[in-house]
Amino acid sequence: MSSPTLPRPARADGTRTPPVTASAVAPPAPRASVARHRAGFWLVAAAFLATMAFSTAPAPLYPLYQAADGFSTFTVTIVFAAYAVGVALALVLAGHVSDWLGRRRVLLPAIALELVAGALFLSGTGLATLLVARFVSGLGVGMLTATATAHLHELHAAHRPGDAGRRPQVVAVVANIGGLGLGALVAGALAETGVAPLRLPYLVFVVLLLLGVAAVLVAPETVRRPAERPAYRPQRPRRTGGDPAAQLLAYTAAFASFAVFGVFTSVAPGFVGGTLHHASRLLAGLVVFVVFGAAAGVQAGTTRVRPATRLRAGVAAEAAGLVVLTAGMLTGRLDVFLVGGVVTGAGAGLLFAAGSATVAASAAPAERGEALAGLFLVAYLGLSLPAMGLGLLARVLPQATAMALLSGVLLVLLGALALGARRTRR
Repeated sequence: MSSPTLPRPARADGTRTPPVTASAVAPPAPRASVARHRAGFWLVAAAFLATMAFSTAPAPLYPLYQAADGFSTFTVTIVFAAYAVGVALALVLAGHVSDWLGRRRVLLPAIALELVAGALFLSGTGLATLLVARFVSGLGVGMLTATATAHLHELHAAHRPGDAGRRPQVVAVVANIGGLGLGALVAGALAETGVAPLRLPYLVFVVLLLLGVAAVLVAPETVRRPAERPAYRPQRPRRTGGDPAAQLLAYTAAFASFAVFGVFTSVAPGFVGGTLHHASRLLAGLVVFVVFGAAAGVQAGTTRVRPATRLRAGVAAEAAGLVVLTAGMLTGRLDVFLVGGVVTGAGAGLLFAAGSATVAASAAPAERGEALAGLFLVAYLGLSLPAMGLGLLARVLPQATAMALLSGVLLVLLGALALGARRTRR
């Protein structure tokens, strides 16, 4: 008879991680170690936050790299795409191995990869260096996200057994999506001081990452390694046995939501400094922060809302936000541009939460990891392809015009998503 499965911890976006058998998870902590698990929860959350923040630190600095080495907007999108490739590759190869290796045995190498990326950023500003640094950073993030989220839920369950509260899910959202926005804001503020703007942000984050390593070392392990390690194989992206139409909607929602995130973390800071003539690196970081902050806020605040409701609200919000955002770009109005970013980010957060929850609910427990791997691969195509398309258009058109064309394509995609959702509901 197979071992009973424990409740699957929720990811930062509200989905569930693959089930873990009772034999693989450490038994509940004795009363004397409750305090250690409580402290470990917050230590892992801090390390999670620092790592995700580091991954977006280059975003407000791209215009400085362009000025130093003559990069084009399209080159910036290629550098950003290297990060997306790294994340997707790590998700497939290592996103699931902490279920039997242990959480800390995956978290520590993941943060170590971020430290390697930090050292590369500090070593120079050349294109080859940036490409390798972003790729390595993507590998670390792909290893860390699901593992850290699962670790948070298990640490919470160890020191508050029987508590089905929302704390782990909300904390994971803040650390993951909120960390992405916070990293750009902090890096922009540090660069704005004028003190080694392409060095100081990375030095600060390297220190924070080293503290993150210490935090993970102190936190208790929550997974008991099995006597016989399962045979390794990559997670195979696959369609589950649920409703094919609903899964297609989920993939489309993931692509549309990450398209917004990709544009804002690659091209938007350059647009603010170029077309809008605001050279402040703090402002460039703020532009990224408002988008991810809005996405994190709506995800944390709607954890009990049905996926179908999230999907409809996400389509409406992202469509409205794209219209406002494009209007701000075409008219050169920074205030309108920022409002559009907030609304668009909120819609993107709702869309991805709805899509990932749909895939997780439709998959059999033994297939859930592979199903979510497929969803994330589609999402990271959305992260890179539209941003690269925008970079190509910007080579022959003004950036505002290029963004208007991309917004038109995304609005058509959102319209198809709304129509598909309506037919599926019927």
